[in-house]
Amino acid sequence: MLNPDKELLVIALGGNALLGPKSKGTIEEKEESTDFTAEKMYPVIKENYHLVITHGNGPQVGNLLIQNDIAAHKTPPMPLDVCVAETQGEIGYILQKSIQNILSKHKFSKSIVTLLTQVIVDKNDLAFESPSKPVGPYYSAEQTKEILKEKDWKFKEDPGGRGYRRVVASPKPIKIMETKAISEMLANDNIVIAVGGGGIPVYFDKDEKIQGVEAVIDKDFASSQLAIDLKADKFIILTNVEFCSLNYKKENEIVIKEMNLDEAMTYLDQGHFSSGSMGPKVSAAVDYVLATGKQAIISNLENLANAVKGISGTIIHQ
Repeated sequence: MLNPDKELLVIALGGNALLGPKSKGTIEEKEESTDFTAEKMYPVIKENYHLVITHGNGPQVGNLLIQNDIAAHKTPPMPLDVCVAETQGEIGYILQKSIQNILSKHKFSKSIVTLLTQVIVDKNDLAFESPSKPVGPYYSAEQTKEILKEKDWKFKEDPGGRGYRRVVASPKPIKIMETKAISEMLANDNIVIAVGGGGIPVYFDKDEKIQGVEAVIDKDFASSQLAIDLKADKFIILTNVEFCSLNYKKENEIVIKEMNLDEAMTYLDQGHFSSGSMGPKVSAAVDYVLATGKQAIISNLENLANAVKGISGTIIHQ
C-alpha cells in the first residue's frame, strides 16, 4: 500500500532529455544526456515523493529499425513491438544508471527499477485503418516498390523531399498491464521507470492470449493513462519549452501559465497546438485532468523542481 503522506508523481520525460537533437546516437551522447537529466531530476528525487518516470524512444527505435534494415540479409529483423521492448530496456538501463550515479554522488540512498511495460490497445482502433506515425529510415520510390512486393507496409512521402517513410498506426492506450506491479514497487519505496516509448502495444486475441501489434503508442497518452490508472497526485509532462503558448514563435505569441479544461479544449480545436508537437501533450494532460480532477503541468526539464511546486510551467486544471 502506498504511503498516503507521500504524493505520487508521474513525470514524462521529453525526447531532448534522452538524446540531443544534433546527436548521432552514440552511447557517450546518450549517457551525457541522461546524466544531465538525472542531475536536473535530483532535487525532486530527494524529496518525499512516490515517483514514476516515463520516456519516449523515437530516435532510438528509429535507429534500431535502420539497423534491422541494413542487416536484414544476415539476421532476421524484429517486428515493431519487439523493437519497442528492446529500446525500453536500452533507455531504461542508461537512465537508471545515470540516476543511480547521481544519487551516489549526493550520498542519497534510493532503489530504482526499470520495468518492461505492456500497454493494451484496441485491435479495432480506427488508427489501424489510417496509419500516420512515421518510423524507420527514408526510402526511394523504387525501394518502396520492392518492399511492397514482400511486406504489407504503408508509406508516405516526406514533405521535405527526403523520400518515403513507413507509417504505422498510433492507437490510444486503454490500460497499462503492469499497473499493479508498479504500485507494489512504489509501495516498497522504489523509483520506477516504466511505459518507455509509449509502452509495448499489445491486444488480446480471440483466445484471450496477449499478442504484440505493429504500432507505436504516443508516450504522452500512455503516460497519462498510467497516471490515471495509478491515481497519481500530479502528472508532469516535460518538453523543450517552459510554457505552452498561443501563436508560438510569432510576434503575437502569448505565453499560457494556466488554463482550465474548457480553454485547453478550445485551443486544441482552434489548432493552436500542433499534432506533431504540443498537441498530444495538451490532449494527454486534458485526459488526466478529466479522469482525476487533479492538475497536469507542462514544462521543461530545467524547471522541473519548480513545476512540481506549481510555480513554473503551464498548469491544466478543471
